[in-house]
Amino acid sequence: MIYFDYSATTKVDDDIIKLLEVVCKNNYANPNSSHKLGQASNKLIEDSIHTISTLLGIKESEVIFTSGASESNNLAIKGVAFKNKNKGKHIISTRLEHSSVMSTLSYLSTQGFEVEFVNLLEDGTVDLEHLKSIVRDDTILVTITAVDSELGIRQPIEEIGEILSKYNNCNFHSDITQCIGKNKIDLTNVDLASFSGHKIFCFKGIGVLYKKETVELIPIIHGGRSVTIYRSGTPQTELIVCLSKSLEKALDELDNKYNYVLDLNNIIKENLVKYKNIFINSTNKSIPQILNFSIVGIESDKFQKMLEEKNIFVSTKSACTKGKEPSTSVFTITNNRDRANSSIRVSLSYKTKKSEVVKFLKEFKNCYNSIDWK
Repeated sequence: MIYFDYSATTKVDDDIIKLLEVVCKNNYANPNSSHKLGQASNKLIEDSIHTISTLLGIKESEVIFTSGASESNNLAIKGVAFKNKNKGKHIISTRLEHSSVMSTLSYLSTQGFEVEFVNLLEDGTVDLEHLKSIVRDDTILVTITAVDSELGIRQPIEEIGEILSKYNNCNFHSDITQCIGKNKIDLTNVDLASFSGHKIFCFKGIGVLYKKETVELIPIIHGGRSVTIYRSGTPQTELIVCLSKSLEKALDELDNKYNYVLDLNNIIKENLVKYKNIFINSTNKSIPQILNFSIVGIESDKFQKMLEEKNIFVSTKSACTKGKEPSTSVFTITNNRDRANSSIRVSLSYKTKKSEVVKFLKEFKNCYNSIDWK
């Protein structure tokens, strides 16, 4: 089996599975309990928070645990919007956002908020001059993904944050799920950031919202005592400990991992451009872990199934995208419906073997040549 869908989710590391078993067996007590078993669980959570905050260069008080990036995005966007609605109702975003962001913005637009989309340059990155021109005194939130899940375009989050830091009423949120563990990111001028554990070889059901101390928001889950006041529920001791370890492993030797994947990406791309009706949709600003291309003349779902019969697994667009509609992200960048209808996403990892890439290219050629091109 060749798995080229790491951007959808990752296989949990064996040592993370073992760690989960240890914590489940030995630290099952509620970390909010006052007895020594509960306090032992709480100590594990405190240690995990310390590790995560150190790795991300943030304060321990700025870590909020959630069920994943979708919840983190909802908490950040809704929480800031409803907390600051008296200051303004203007929100800025892009058309490359994850569905958990786009759907949340769509909901807020029905609640009286004004959502505006910033222009993108030809390479898919935010037009910073246009961003400067549309930020207003009543802009309370800008939410822009660090790396989009379909094309892998790395946005200049650090520059955007620096621009927005000059506006007192404006909070800057970024979904960094597809960036964390793949590309370096500086959160200095980011007010809120979301990510999920299952993208970095951890379990589904655990994620983080980084919230700068100065940012105020309203919780979307109310209830009893938890790790923070912003998200109620019994703390997920086992998952928190595993997420901490997974993040530590993901950020280890990041440059070496990046360069290794870059070599694999280049091998695939150099072969794909030889085909006459294949177009590369990822741009020169895309991270190498994501390579999006279109095979014009055949629907992406059909070609995906052909590869699946060869035991090769790729995706056609984000796994969270609804229905069989064309890729919004590909259409946004290419303005070409044929390419949006025929896009394939190959997502790689530092765990991808070169032999897998060679086998993929061989089987890809066989599938391509078997098509009755008219």
